[in-house]
Amino acid sequence: MSQTPHPSQHDPQHSSSDPADGIRVLLVADPGLPTDRAGSIADSLQQQLDEQYSTTVHLDVSTSMLRLRPDGTLDLSQALEQARSFGDPDAVLLLTEIPRLHAGRPLIAEIFPEHDIAVVSCPTLGVLTTRRRILDVLMSCTLRMAPTQETRDASPYGRRWAQWEELAGPEEHQLLLGSGWIGGARTVAGMVAGNEPFRTAPKLSSALAAAAATGAFGIFYSSIWSMSMYLPTQRLLLIGLLAILAITTWLIVGNRLWDSPRYDRLARVVLLYNLSTVLTLLMIVTLLYAALVVLIFTGGLIVIAPDYLAEVTEAEPVLVRYLDIAWLSAAMGVVAGALGSSFDNDTDLRNLTHGQRERQRMFTEEERE
Repeated sequence: MSQTPHPSQHDPQHSSSDPADGIRVLLVADPGLPTDRAGSIADSLQQQLDEQYSTTVHLDVSTSMLRLRPDGTLDLSQALEQARSFGDPDAVLLLTEIPRLHAGRPLIAEIFPEHDIAVVSCPTLGVLTTRRRILDVLMSCTLRMAPTQETRDASPYGRRWAQWEELAGPEEHQLLLGSGWIGGARTVAGMVAGNEPFRTAPKLSSALAAAAATGAFGIFYSSIWSMSMYLPTQRLLLIGLLAILAITTWLIVGNRLWDSPRYDRLARVVLLYNLSTVLTLLMIVTLLYAALVVLIFTGGLIVIAPDYLAEVTEAEPVLVRYLDIAWLSAAMGVVAGALGSSFDNDTDLRNLTHGQRERQRMFTEEERE
């Protein structure tokens, strides 16, 4: 969790490669979604770099987690060490899943000219056309770092909702900032995408099996049939919504996923973490709830004979009656706690959210020693 990071105290020698020999650009991405996106744009990035520079451009792509100091600021020393292992490239681009803010606005990118490093925050670019957006920001950063010492126009890669600003001080920086409220919503959406709820939900097969076992009880319990028939549609929807909210709250509280800011300056960033956590878990639970409804609905069609359903409920055994039974039975299965208590052993819920993954970036005192 960082706002305006301090660059590493270790200052490497500036690359002095001969332009005639070409320039080297290193793209380092965090594990997970940033690495996937870096791989998807590598060829396009190489092509656009070749178009911009008359000399040969060597693009290297690597995966490494950007680390943080205990105070939540970026630690660039590891990135500098990795750059040296690639022959001191002329420009280093770091694509991270860390959401960053500056003065309450999303910090999309930050250029450290003294290190020839640019840090690009993947979540601040949202979820729509992210491939194009990442490519444009990386190109804009590279051109502004001027690896060939030539001034080039970066305006074709600009976005109307993002503005470059100069940060004055002992060490001048260039910041690419998004808008306040809209940029914040875009960042939260990008963080939810980084949590990859659609990939996570299918991994929770044992949770779905346990919830289905409880919910399937409604197929064989005639009182559930009668209750679902007499409950209006609005109340059935409300029951399902309350079940989803209840299990989401249980997961957050039971796994201690709600973050509290250690520093006042990080309060806004932590709020983004918590919002993305809530939305991610709501999506996962909703997906599993929908899958549970489909399973029970299908089972009901197979098990419950229409004539018997009509005899018990004294109503026409239309298709929507089976759906009502499945909806109410699914809510019962979720509220029973099967969803929260039976996660697969190889799925760690705490690693599904940004706040928890960020703790893995922190350098502890033991690591420093």
